[in-house]
Parts: sequence; C-alpha cells; structure tokens
Amino acid sequence: MNRVNPSLATETASETVSAHIVRYELGKLPQHLSDTLVREEPLEIRVRGKSIAVTMRTPGHDRELAAGFLLSEGMISRRDEIIEIAPCLESDSPENTLNVFLAPSVKIDFARLTRHVFASSSCGLCGKASIESVHQHFSPISGASVLPRAGGTASQIFVSVETLTALPARMRAAQQSFSQTGGLHAAAIFNLEGNLLVLREDAGRHNAVDKVLGWGFLESKLPFDLQVLLVSGRASFEIVQKALAARIPIIAAVSAPSSLAVEFARESNQTLVGFLRGETFNIYSHPERIAGKLPT
Repeated sequence: MNRVNPSLATETASETVSAHIVRYELGKLPQHLSDTLVREEPLEIRVRGKSIAVTMRTPGHDRELAAGFLLSEGMISRRDEIIEIAPCLESDSPENTLNVFLAPSVKIDFARLTRHVFASSSCGLCGKASIESVHQHFSPISGASVLPRAGGTASQIFVSVETLTALPARMRAAQQSFSQTGGLHAAAIFNLEGNLLVLREDAGRHNAVDKVLGWGFLESKLPFDLQVLLVSGRASFEIVQKALAARIPIIAAVSAPSSLAVEFARESNQTLVGFLRGETFNIYSHPERIAGKLPT
C-alpha cells in the first residue's frame, strides 16, 4: 500500500507535539503536566530517484525546504527548472521522503553538493578553500551600496539603524511555535523598510534558512537583493553562503557569527551584523549598508 506521511501531505503540518512531564519545584509537591515540544523528524530529499540529503527538520513547509536546499547547493537557479516536489509514494520508500522532479534540460552534477563538506567545522578544509569553492558556484555580491535596476534606475541598498534594531522584536512576535515551545530557530526575510515578507521556524537553523529561500524560489520572489535576512541564533558559514545563493546583501543574527562566516561575508561583499539585541549590534563586514551615526 502506498504511504504518505501526514507531515508531508500539507504545508501547514503541526510543528509541535505534546508530552507528559513531571514538574518539580522546591518546597512543593510534584505536578503531572503536559508540555509542548518541538517536533523533529528526518526528511530525505531525492532528485531523479537519487537520495541527495537527509536532514533532521521540523515538519511543515517541506517543499520550501527542499527547494531552498537545492538552490543553495547550486543545483537549480530558475523557478521553471522544478516541475514538481511531491511525497514519495513507493511502498518500499522510507516515510518522510520527498521527490524533486526537475526539467529534463537541468544537468545534475551530484559531486557539487556541499552540505556534507561544509556542515561540520571538522571537515578538514581551510577557510580559504571553503570560500573559493562556494565562489565557483555563487559570485560575490556586486557593488557596495547601489544596485542597478531595470529601466536604468539605481536602488540604494541600506537599512537604517532604527529599522535594523526593530527587526528582532518583529521576528519574535511572528514566531508562533516558539511561543509554545521555546525550542525553535527562526529565519525571516525583511525588506529595507523593515516589513516582514516571510518567516519560517525549524529545529535546525539551516533548515529555517532553506525554507525562507525556498519560499522565495517557489513564489518567484528571488533574487532577495533588496532584502535583509535575520536569523534567531548565530551566523555560521553555511548560513552566510546560503544567503549569497539568494543574493542577499545584508545578514543579521541575534547571536554571534563564526570567524569563517565573517571572512566569507567580507570576501562576498555582504554586510554581516551580529549580537543584534535591543539597541546594540556589531557590524563585522561592509558597514556602508547600515545608515546611521557610525564611527569613522
């Protein structure tokens, strides 16, 4: 019998699950309660019948996750290259498996996949080798603060200090599942005026980024060259290179960046902001895109 996992059957699958707990508080009797937990399950992504990735993710928006992953891996670049993304229906296939059907004209080089190379800090590659490898697929952002647009006009790429410092609160207000569990990462895309375009949550911060990029890809919103990516945790090398795949010029993180993320952002002409909390933040690369009273 063909099987379809319920979490793959809808883009609005439950991100949480209830669990029985015993809560202790000093000086009081134990309480038997129900707690809300983040749901985490494996997802296998297949392209043309070949398994290319298995990731632990929070169910929901799986099509976006698959599309964002393929985009950031350099396997696709245009919306018409994807014909369909659908649950695998073969009876002998594992549950939580997605098939991505690509147009016949799309040439696949499975050796280009980078997740298993760059996901671990112990991969054995030096920073320079990692950066050069990514730049073979995605060139650095062109220009510093002005982007040529259709019709011969030019658009300024900068965000004000006031807008930037307001983004974490706006992201937090939109995190419905985090409010229930306290255990989900979030990635959000804002325009330069601070308006939220899309937010996705996941147990894995890289998956959350893939989901917002996948939304942009499937909705034909890319490139995000006039947008800001905000992540709820730290900014790793992988997150910054995913942002480059979507041509995002400004990346902000509530927590710290890694050293390789900073090096990559500097060489990719991306503005990287860390420790964005309250009214303070650090700029690690290309501060010219942050409009405000900056020290000279």
